[in-house]
Amino acid sequence: MLKSQMCKQQDFDTPWFRQACERLKEPFRYHRKLWEFCYIYQALLERGILAPGKKGLGFGVGTEPLIPLFASHGCEIVATDLDYDSALTQGWVQTDQHFSSMEKINERGICDPVQFQNLVTFKTLNMNEIGPEYYNQYDFTWSSCSFEHVGSIELGKQFILNQMNCLKPGGVAVHTTEFNLSSNDDTIESGITVIFRLQDIEWMVEALRAQGHSIEIDYSVGTGEIESYVDVPPYSNDLHLRLLLGQYVSTSIGLIIKKAE
Repeated sequence: MLKSQMCKQQDFDTPWFRQACERLKEPFRYHRKLWEFCYIYQALLERGILAPGKKGLGFGVGTEPLIPLFASHGCEIVATDLDYDSALTQGWVQTDQHFSSMEKINERGICDPVQFQNLVTFKTLNMNEIGPEYYNQYDFTWSSCSFEHVGSIELGKQFILNQMNCLKPGGVAVHTTEFNLSSNDDTIESGITVIFRLQDIEWMVEALRAQGHSIEIDYSVGTGEIESYVDVPPYSNDLHLRLLLGQYVSTSIGLIIKKAE
C-alpha cells in the first residue's frame, strides 16, 4: 500500500493513478495537484475505508472533486472550509479556491445528484479551531494542500495532531502539503502559505507516533526527467511537479496516518 511520501513522477505511470484520474473525471497531466487528489483517493481506497456507511471529514475543501468521489462510494461526507469573509480576506474567493456551492462541487457528475445531496454536508470551520463536536466521529479525514495555509509552521504541526481527535479508533487521515526541497533550515515560516521542511515533517511523525498513531514514511526524492523542471510564477508550465515558492523549490508531500486502536 501507499506510504507517506513526496509527489513523484513514477506514480503517474501506475495503473492506480490512471484509474483515479478516470474516477475524478480529470484529464491526465503531470501536475502535483492532480497527484494529491489521486494519492488521497488511492490511500483511502486500498485501506477499504471508502464504503457505504463510512464517514469522512474534509478540511479546506474548496472545490475539490474528492467530495463527490467519496460520496459515490456511499460515504457520508462533512466538507468544511473557511467562512466566506475570512476566505475573501485571504484571497481564496477571488481565485475560485473557496467552497461556493454544492452544485459546483458535483458539476462533473462524479456522483449521482440525489446520492450526493443525501450524503454530503457543508460546514464552515477554521482549521485552527476544531471543536469537540467533531471528535471521535469519522472513519477518515483528509485535506489537499490546505494546512500550509493555517498561518504558520507551528499551527500546521498542531493541526495535524488536533485533527486526529476527529477520527474513530483505527481511522485514517490523509493530508498533503508543501515540502521544501531547497533547505532544511530556511523556509517560509508564517503567512498565507508556509513550506514545511524535512525537520518539520520528522517532528510530526515523531509526535504522532508518541501518541500511539501509526505512520510509515518514505523520505526519498523523485529523480525523473520531469522532476528536473521547476515551474515559476505564474505557474503556466504543463509540467508542474515542482514549483518555486518565494526562493524555495517545493513539491507536495502526502501523509497517511492511522489512529491508535
